[in-house]
Amino acid sequence: MRQSQIPPFDPQLDAVSLARALIGGCLIVRGAGGTIIETEAYTQDDPASHSHRGQTARNAAMFGPSGHLYVYRSYGIHLCLNVVARPGEAVLIRAIKPEIGVDLMRTRRNSALLCAGPGRVSQALGIQMDDNGAAFDGIEFSLWLPDIPPAIILSGPRIGISRGMESPWRFGMAKTLGLSRPFRQA
Repeated sequence: MRQSQIPPFDPQLDAVSLARALIGGCLIVRGAGGTIIETEAYTQDDPASHSHRGQTARNAAMFGPSGHLYVYRSYGIHLCLNVVARPGEAVLIRAIKPEIGVDLMRTRRNSALLCAGPGRVSQALGIQMDDNGAAFDGIEFSLWLPDIPPAIILSGPRIGISRGMESPWRFGMAKTLGLSRPFRQA
């Protein structure tokens, strides 16, 4: 899987474009990771976004530099890993295909479903709240775009939100196992 590391990030790249571009890319966190197969985009004018009402202590990393992590706790339980696009916008990593450090991921997850869902991805990769705001700098956190994007990228409504549901900003790799949920056929 030949790919190009993307930092430094283009600070003008919006979250929707980045979410689509990351499909087929590679994410590695401290020696564990794999191919990104599902993402969701969140923009500042999106009512489902944490940045919609402006900057707070909780979402400050989302307003930070492009190419950094935005980590938050969902439902008080699961950590979710996001990539900051331009300030106020981020891409949620919903699923990856485990390929690197799989034994380590299995130890962390102790489940057959390693990386199908954002909470599972974060647990398998060992993401912690202290990672919030860290850079994808190729040391602990690496992120690559695919040299050749997948032939078919699926698009549909995002999952688990109550506002902004009409935006088809969930993207996934066609004909792959491990998505958090199937895409509905049009």
